[in-house]
Amino acid sequence: MRELLEALARELVSRPDEVSVRELDSRDGVRLELRVAPEDIGRVIGRGGRTARALRTVVRAAAMQGGRRCAIDIVDT
Repeated sequence: MRELLEALARELVSRPDEVSVRELDSRDGVRLELRVAPEDIGRVIGRGGRTARALRTVVRAAAMQGGRRCAIDIVDT
């Protein structure tokens, strides 16, 4: 899931070299923290949060295929 989120985010932003994803295990499943350059945060969130919602949906569906739960946090740097 980490690689999937990282690949999707790199395609959305103007500075793909500054995309990083940190994977944290929690009792509910996996939590992914997505960090991008400050000027790219709007691209990742999207108008009304649509892009962020779509990223969460795709990654959550991939996680469910593997029988896991996954949550995504977009972290401001």
